[in-house]
Amino acid sequence: MSQSTAGESRRAPADDSGTIRSPSLPARTLTSSAASPNVPEGFHARPFGEGFIGVNGPLYVRRTETAFHLGFRVELRHCNPMGICHGGMMATFCDMLLPISAHVLSEEIGRRFLPTINLQIDYLAPSPLGAWVQGEAQLLRTTRSLVFMQGLVQADGVNVARVSGIFKIGPPFEDARESMPPLSP
Repeated sequence: MSQSTAGESRRAPADDSGTIRSPSLPARTLTSSAASPNVPEGFHARPFGEGFIGVNGPLYVRRTETAFHLGFRVELRHCNPMGICHGGMMATFCDMLLPISAHVLSEEIGRRFLPTINLQIDYLAPSPLGAWVQGEAQLLRTTRSLVFMQGLVQADGVNVARVSGIFKIGPPFEDARESMPPLSP
């Protein structure tokens, strides 16, 4: 009987050819990007135009007296072949969470463009297909030209990513929401 290491015991099952099989996808009702996924109370869709986030979103925001949260529902298009949120999607989400939170948390920063100088992500656990992912960030420090942030991301209440970032305070920008036509009732 061979002994397996911890890493081997966590691998997905392989077929006779050695090909790793994707796990069965959870039996959940999932939505396409065009439909509205099951979103927790207090969150509402936040449009970001038709660029990169417009294609990978929607992202949802919730603001309370004490916190600001950004979230999304993991859809099949966000997943890797193993049926969990792709690290690139999680990185994209984290790269939106920190600067958007800075805009909300600091009147000084307001509506200034915050290009990423450094983004560090520690992936703590997987975010399965269908999970609700949400993050909250803290503004650590602002200088004349830089913003330092950190955040924690959870999927269905489980910590899945810890993130920190440094952002350059850029020029004022026009919010994509203002150039969009109003929503019809």
